[in-house]
Amino acid sequence: MWIDILIFVAALAVLLLASNFFTDAATTIGRYMHLPPFVVGIFIVGIGTSLPELVSGILSVLHENSEILAGNVIGANISNLLLVTGFAVVINRQKIDLGKTYIFTDLNFLIGSFFYFALIAYDGQIELLEALMGIVIFLIYSFHLLKDNNPMIVEETAAEEDTRIFPVKSLFILIAGAVGLYFGADFTISSLSNIAVALNVPSSIIALTLLSLGTTLPELSVNISAIRKGESTMAIGNVLGSCISNTLLIPSIAVFFGTITVPQNLLSFSLPVMLGSGAMFYLLTQDKKISVSEGYLFLGLYVLFLIKIIF
Repeated sequence: MWIDILIFVAALAVLLLASNFFTDAATTIGRYMHLPPFVVGIFIVGIGTSLPELVSGILSVLHENSEILAGNVIGANISNLLLVTGFAVVINRQKIDLGKTYIFTDLNFLIGSFFYFALIAYDGQIELLEALMGIVIFLIYSFHLLKDNNPMIVEETAAEEDTRIFPVKSLFILIAGAVGLYFGADFTISSLSNIAVALNVPSSIIALTLLSLGTTLPELSVNISAIRKGESTMAIGNVLGSCISNTLLIPSIAVFFGTITVPQNLLSFSLPVMLGSGAMFYLLTQDKKISVSEGYLFLGLYVLFLIKIIF
């Protein structure tokens, strides 16, 4: 089992690094091709942050172990809302003031996407027809981002130097990143399945804890850095955007490769915890701030969640 654990850690590291290189290279090529800022800023970068969950989810479906996907989606959302937000606030040692650019609509889409996932997962299976609605909702959310944030995205893109020569280096990085994504995800899923067998626990539980925690580490690092730079609203927006993308896109794309199974152990406990985390996050941010004490509350609830899962 220890060999499988080492393989899991190494494969997860490759998966995360490959995702980062792939997204950066795709962004460079997209700007060279003069793609609209909407496509570059929202689709390439936005979806790029969910690539580890997406690729591992697709491969779990192909390996006929799709409960890994459900566990990873639910676990990543819980980790984002409770662990990432709570840890970022506590490390910052002062409240996060969301200010005038309060993200009410993003919060509404968060609750809506969670409700959507609960509806399609409640019977233990996610099938193609019902999952397609996730893509529709994500497109609506994307147009909302375009309407509200397009001037900022255009300004950031205009600041970049116009590349006259095709970025060949970025093309090779893109290909290498795609290869790394595939093999990183493949070894992540296979080693995770072996660990689950060795521990005699469902693979969905391992995905709910180890895999989801690993794939949310980049968000944790980015958010701590953003908050220390005084960009607290962007940090919270990153949490919300990641949760919404994970919930709407990953099942909706992976279902094209086969039916997704949501085991009873996720439906009876972890899914309600995800819904409760979303509702609590929504209510506690109505005063446009997240206090340090609320950050400790988030962390405490996440630790309690892990205790209940493990023991």
